[in-house]
Amino acid sequence: MLNVIIFIVIGIAAGILSGLFGVGGGVIIIPALMFFEGFSQLKAQGTSLIAMLPPVGILAFIEYYKKGNTDLVGGIIICAAMLVSAKFGGQLANVLPANVMKKTFGIFIILVGIKTFLSK
Repeated sequence: MLNVIIFIVIGIAAGILSGLFGVGGGVIIIPALMFFEGFSQLKAQGTSLIAMLPPVGILAFIEYYKKGNTDLVGGIIICAAMLVSAKFGGQLANVLPANVMKKTFGIFIILVGIKTFLSK
């Protein structure tokens, strides 16, 4: 049950940040699955592709799936949460000043980079 909650939170974060900054899989979902679920990078990438499958990635997903590097349930839950929450990120992006958006995005990317660099 805890995994479902984590997947939903990852999907909501990815949805909001996708709408806000235009980012999702590589910047949000993959690191979150590695850090919070202990997924290998390959499994996190494969699962991220499930979540983003409708718009992109069908052929890449198939390759990850064939090698067992996906979590179908996690990817589908994240996809559903992103679908619902991306609208809110888009709304927020359209009311924030451009300089706030630029600085917030820069800080976010730096923090994800530091966390990724320092992880085992």
